[in-house]
Amino acid sequence: MKILVFGKDGQLGKAFHAALSDCNLGLAKQLNIQYLGRSQCDLTSEQAIANMLDQFGPELIINASAYTAVDKAETEADLAFAVNARAPELMARYAAQYGATFLHFSTDYVFDGEKYGFYLENDLRNPLGVYGKSKMAGEEAIAKAFSKVANQLPGVGSQYAILRTSWVYGDGGNFIRTILRLAKDREELKVIEDQYGVPASAQWLAQVSLNLVMYSHGALREFPSGIYHAVPAGETSWHGLASLAVQAALEAGAALKLTPKAIKPIPAIEYPLPASRPMNSRMSTDKLHQVFEGRGDMSKLRLLNKPWDEAVRVYVHNVVQDGLN
Repeated sequence: MKILVFGKDGQLGKAFHAALSDCNLGLAKQLNIQYLGRSQCDLTSEQAIANMLDQFGPELIINASAYTAVDKAETEADLAFAVNARAPELMARYAAQYGATFLHFSTDYVFDGEKYGFYLENDLRNPLGVYGKSKMAGEEAIAKAFSKVANQLPGVGSQYAILRTSWVYGDGGNFIRTILRLAKDREELKVIEDQYGVPASAQWLAQVSLNLVMYSHGALREFPSGIYHAVPAGETSWHGLASLAVQAALEAGAALKLTPKAIKPIPAIEYPLPASRPMNSRMSTDKLHQVFEGRGDMSKLRLLNKPWDEAVRVYVHNVVQDGLN
């Protein structure tokens, strides 16, 4: 099977590379995978994207690329929409037309965060900033591309999954690494306590995504096309995440000046940023659960139900062992 992965240099792209490289030998021989970064494909160039798709002819397209500079997006709207909306639209058109499977990732930022409780996939989207608006436009463009082809070519077996996630961390710059870096030199930090969500490991997200679209032997699976929320179990705040990360680092032997008790909780209003963030980013994963439950695969359900804090502790331990940079 031919797999084309966009965004190889990002946290999620690296996680897919690791996940697909860890496949058993028999499966690995069946996979023809091409990874693309900025130097291989300019996602602001429609021609570059079209050429890559036409030349490789993928059966599975994984779009792990995204413009994620939330605050810079307020002044770089054209770039944000080019990468987050137009590029995935072109990928979706190709997948829909040629019967491929398309895997795309979106964000909690498509919501305004005013809902009480956990967001469902069909809840009203009302992004607060340009980043969220560009990701919402990408979601809409993908659904429209597949719907159009389904009406014109009803026999084509294309399918897509848009996985909305939040607070991603992995191999690269992220909130947890920032906190740990600051904790080496500071004896006190102030972190927002009234924005809630779920940290998602890029490694976890890549594996859950592959479980949705592929069999363990490498063939593509059928699934209901649409949007799925994909986050681990539980919830926390930015302050809760920072406190756990520092505690886990200390337990792993890191030399830090900061302790969890010295992380002061503050309201978001005291830490103004160019782009507004949703106060509530909690998302229900019931829809994804139903798919895995319908397949009767308990190992996939156990992964989906993994608590967010367990993954963070493992991640921090590995970061400390590799050296805090």
